[in-house]
Amino acid sequence: MKNARFLLAPVLWAAATFPALAAPIPLAELSAWLNDLNSVRGDFTQANGDGTVSTGAFFLKRPGRARFEYAPPDDTLVIAGGGQVAIFDGRSNTGPEQYPLSRTPLSIILARNVNLSQSGMVVDHREDSGRTIVTAQDPEHPEYGSLRLVFTADPVRLHGWIVTDGGGGQTAVTIGNVERGVRLSDNKFSIVLETMAREQQGR
Repeated sequence: MKNARFLLAPVLWAAATFPALAAPIPLAELSAWLNDLNSVRGDFTQANGDGTVSTGAFFLKRPGRARFEYAPPDDTLVIAGGGQVAIFDGRSNTGPEQYPLSRTPLSIILARNVNLSQSGMVVDHREDSGRTIVTAQDPEHPEYGSLRLVFTADPVRLHGWIVTDGGGGQTAVTIGNVERGVRLSDNKFSIVLETMAREQQGR
């Protein structure tokens, strides 16, 4: 499934031009910004490895929970919750593919306490054309892949990310229309409830 790599491992770069910054945004400031990101809704555009582009809506409820709803004709649904990541294929009547969240780079931004200053967490931190780019990985398991976060400044904002899986595959995501502090039910992030609902619908 082409969207699976989005979780297990490429940001669709916007065409806008940003003024150059003298230095990247400090890691402590970025960590604080991510830790303040509690419940979020937004839209995403994903550049897939096969050259296609997918769009949809995403929801985050830190720590540990995320939901990515892909727009038609791509009926994929991705849920992170309960320490697992599940990928539901809308065209299949089998159960979801599941992976431990801890083995995906997505776990970096869904952690209870994001600390980009942790030894070995960040392998690259730089400013490029007005963006701060941070490449992070699990220092104990670099084989799980890495997450390249792209931030803009004034005010600080997460522009998107590039996920690289353990095999080097990449998926690029840009986010927009982000709303913070939204009310999100825990049920939205329940893999068990989603599986049961699909079984009842015969999906």
